[in-house]
Amino acid sequence: MLKKRLISALLLQDELLVQSFGFERYLPIGKAKIAVEFMTNWDIDEILLVDMTATREGRKPNLDLISGVSARCFVALTVGGGISEIADIQGVIRAGADKVCINKAALANPEFITSAAEVFGTQCVVVSIDVKRHTPGGYEVFSDSGTTGTGLDPVAWARRCEELGAGEILLNSIDRDGSREGYDLELVRVVSAGVRIPVIALGGVGTMKHFADGAKLGNASAVAAGNIFHHIEHSTIVAKSFLKKSGIDIRLSTAAKYTGFVFDDAGRILKKPDEELEQIWLTRSRLEAI
Repeated sequence: MLKKRLISALLLQDELLVQSFGFERYLPIGKAKIAVEFMTNWDIDEILLVDMTATREGRKPNLDLISGVSARCFVALTVGGGISEIADIQGVIRAGADKVCINKAALANPEFITSAAEVFGTQCVVVSIDVKRHTPGGYEVFSDSGTTGTGLDPVAWARRCEELGAGEILLNSIDRDGSREGYDLELVRVVSAGVRIPVIALGGVGTMKHFADGAKLGNASAVAAGNIFHHIEHSTIVAKSFLKKSGIDIRLSTAAKYTGFVFDDAGRILKKPDEELEQIWLTRSRLEAI
């Protein structure tokens, strides 16, 4: 069985890194290059960099920005925003991205998924699906930053994307975006069960427990978040430590494993280990760092 992955979602409005709340309000954070450098050093598995306004504003991917980010990024980098043709993907890959994330282009021209997969391989193509709950147990795929309903069922659309050649699904709950209430586990569960390719859960993380819920209860192959990582130092390492303690198989390579520490669900340290445990933890960390 493949290990679960922890992914940092960095959302941009042009070149400015922002936090997103319900696809409606955005809080400026800073520069993407700085965030990528921190995330890489904090043992994140992958980074998702999406320019949310590029497609709406008719802009192509910012290759200079992607190149600058990729120079600081030593994990898998997925780039989205403004991608609508094969030449866009070529430019993004040459600028240093490992994968591309497409949304509106896939909805407008589903065969684009196949064309991209044939040229770059299915492992390169991530299809982003933004979803709203409109009735109890009922969901609909939305486009245009969550403003336009498509009438598509997310499970059916995810299956169609898989058939067309998508290598992964990025599943984003519009209702949970920025809510800190946790993933929409029902949504994650039904989409994950409906396809054979990996599903990345996104939208709603407010505590470290939400990551574990997404992986265990939602059965997501990867759990992603944006806002929470901008508030807590070493938050990605703490998230991985929490996932490990929850029995989830995830790679944790940093020396700062927080073994023996006790956390609350938000990731705050409540208690340090006793002296004996602390010595074991320090010795093990030093050995693993060699």
